[in-house]
Amino acid sequence: MTDPAAVRGPASPAGVPDARLVAAAAMVFVADPGSPVVEAADARHLLDVLRLRPGEPVIAADGAGAWVPCRVAGETTGRGGRSEPESVLVPDGDLVRGPAPSPTITVAFAPVKGDRPEWVVQKLTELGVDRIVPVRAHRSVVRWEGDRAERAATRLRRVAVEAAAQSRRLYVPEVLPVTPLADLAALTGDAPVLAHPGGTPPTLDHRVVAIGPEGGWDETEVAGAAGLVGLGPTVLRAETAAVAAGTLLCALRSALIAPLA
Repeated sequence: MTDPAAVRGPASPAGVPDARLVAAAAMVFVADPGSPVVEAADARHLLDVLRLRPGEPVIAADGAGAWVPCRVAGETTGRGGRSEPESVLVPDGDLVRGPAPSPTITVAFAPVKGDRPEWVVQKLTELGVDRIVPVRAHRSVVRWEGDRAERAATRLRRVAVEAAAQSRRLYVPEVLPVTPLADLAALTGDAPVLAHPGGTPPTLDHRVVAIGPEGGWDETEVAGAAGLVGLGPTVLRAETAAVAAGTLLCALRSALIAPLA
């Protein structure tokens, strides 16, 4: 693993991506960016799907802030001239550690039917949300239990990793298991506020925002909430509300918008 003491190179200011991250042809996550060994599936993606050529820039990152610019290797090894995972990338610069976003932003959402939970996780990852929690509410229609819950969490984590690489995120968001709303505060360390029509505008004081199921929160959940935040004058679909909350909070953190009045 990467030794934090060995990390060198300037870090970009928070909210400003390093130009090399944007210009790279791809990003892959590895155990040690200083000695990047890519997974076989990532090697196939780089060489067979993206068809990257020798010398093209690729970022190798560990998902926890450390990264190094690399180039696709100019020589291949292995049977039939295929590149082995340890020979695909060659470091092309110093190891860098990107600044961690602050404050930590959590969006919890009640899963809905179909593949929309995957879409929600993908978009929240692209936006910069730090922690994503599928939450169980009283009116939840989709109820992941037991093995199904474990499979769903594994699938959502994979989506988050893929979306983080695509969006050049240095920190892969934490995707937690399905959690009852009542347990969310203990899990995250902050009392969640609920997205609900008529609530106050979100601010960075609302670090954990929970989005209810298609039928909304019931009366007991609303009455016991630490606060209510509104996401606009219209009634949003559950998945739209999750992305709206993530967009507003991440934009406030990056000072892209002024605090909402």
